[in-house]
Amino acid sequence: MASSDTIEREQGSAFLPKFDANGLLTAVACDADTRDVLMVAFMDAEALAKTRETRLAHFHSRSRGALWCKGETSGHFLRVEDILVDCDQDALVLLVRPEGPACHTGAPTCFYRQLEGDVLVTVKD
Repeated sequence: MASSDTIEREQGSAFLPKFDANGLLTAVACDADTRDVLMVAFMDAEALAKTRETRLAHFHSRSRGALWCKGETSGHFLRVEDILVDCDQDALVLLVRPEGPACHTGAPTCFYRQLEGDVLVTVKD
């Protein structure tokens, strides 16, 4: 039987983000118009709060162990239009307006290759 916390998280109206053991949740950035997946990153409570406050996508860098604002060095910000929350509140979809390429490689999206057999092939538009 589900606990009252689980029922509230899954069916209620309260925002109760469920961070993992490392204090993170998954955030998928998608283009607000096309719904194309641009990138996947992680948010801690600080990144989520800054994103909600500024409407610019902020993430937690696992490699640096620090907060970062997407675009702070490149100028390729992700302006957040909406935040969608999954059923158990441990993952978010950020509907964004990208100001330039989303990928650090310069590609419009981080998902610019597909797996064909054992080989990665560039996705063609």
